[in-house]
Amino acid sequence: MTAQTRVHDPVLVQRRTVGVLGGAVALAGLGVTVGITVGGLLARDVAGTDTAAGLGQTAGVLGAAVLAVPLARVSDRAGRRAGLAAGYAIAVLGCLLTLVAAVVSSLPLLLVGLFAFGAATACGLQARYAAADLALPEHRGRALSLVVWATTVGSVLGPNLAGPGEVLGTALGLPPLTGAYAISVAVFAAVALGLLALLRPDPLLLARRLRGTGADAGRPRRATSAAVRAVWADPRGRLGLTAVVVSHAVMVGVMVMTPVHMGHDGGTELRVIGLVISVHVAGMYLFSPLVGLLADRAGRRATVALGAGLLLAAAALAGTAAPRDAVQLGAGLLLLGLGWSCGLIAGSTLVTEAVGEGQRPAAQGGSDLLMGLGAALAGVVGGPLLALGGYGLVAVVSAALVVPLLVVWARTGAQTGPRAAQRPR
Repeated sequence: MTAQTRVHDPVLVQRRTVGVLGGAVALAGLGVTVGITVGGLLARDVAGTDTAAGLGQTAGVLGAAVLAVPLARVSDRAGRRAGLAAGYAIAVLGCLLTLVAAVVSSLPLLLVGLFAFGAATACGLQARYAAADLALPEHRGRALSLVVWATTVGSVLGPNLAGPGEVLGTALGLPPLTGAYAISVAVFAAVALGLLALLRPDPLLLARRLRGTGADAGRPRRATSAAVRAVWADPRGRLGLTAVVVSHAVMVGVMVMTPVHMGHDGGTELRVIGLVISVHVAGMYLFSPLVGLLADRAGRRATVALGAGLLLAAAALAGTAAPRDAVQLGAGLLLLGLGWSCGLIAGSTLVTEAVGEGQRPAAQGGSDLLMGLGAALAGVVGGPLLALGGYGLVAVVSAALVVPLLVVWARTGAQTGPRAAQRPR
């Protein structure tokens, strides 16, 4: 054992890595959610139309999807520290562009800013993979889930900063809604600097060194399309990729139309709508450590199956609820969040295990790209579906998306748990 290896004990480094990443996504979550809370409203104010509100939200979702690939390439070349810090730096730029766009009332510039703002969401998703770089196969699900769980802090507290953000915007002489993005600038800058200072040694580079695969070993196969094809060629990877994309699309499709549904027939109080969404967010993140433990103990395949069942139950429960039935809608969205958590954590773990060390960052970036594009499509078609057949049709179509996942699951062998992951490739 070399002196360098003794200094960088992988067990100790892994604990530190998960702690640093957890703190980073918890803090960054404040900036992400406060920006998302007011993004659509700001777009509407700048353009003067309700249609622009949807464009603003879509720009952020597309930014998170598209920017996942170049950020993964930076991580592949220079390590997770560089990739994540670069992403949050892009998000800072996006916030600044958003501020300028609001001042000059430019919708195109605002959409560019919100697109770049999506880099922060991409970083939050890629951080979960960084937590798995040094993890033992039997602990990957748990390590990944702990970083997902840390997102709870920002997701719950972030929207509450919208009010103080308005006060800040007014105090700075800016349009009130832009104060939220001034907060996000400070948050993302602090996270980027914190990662540069504290995420040492870099988990991806150390994992490659310990396993005898240098950065050059992954370069011939680094193309995102090649990495995604490699994932798809592995039955476990195919299941994981399908689980991630389907779970995210179903979650977004149902979730984004729920507030609109609750606003029908005279409208539900905004406070009640917020409570239902908060219950949904709790389902997404709060139980992540338990989901990760389940994925490690019971197996990735079993956890994906549980997630699929929960998504179907959620669509049935929420889709049959009246606009003012907050209890039934809350229960449905709680199950929706839990199903998403199972699919994301188990699926992401399977994607990671489907390829070798050299292809993982590219495969993970490609997975996040497909996941984001699926979510963007679900969000775009949700409105027309709601207008055509109501919230029930949205739920039915979302449930239908689970069918391909069940088909892939049925065709995948049972050996998708930790023991299978430990077998030589």
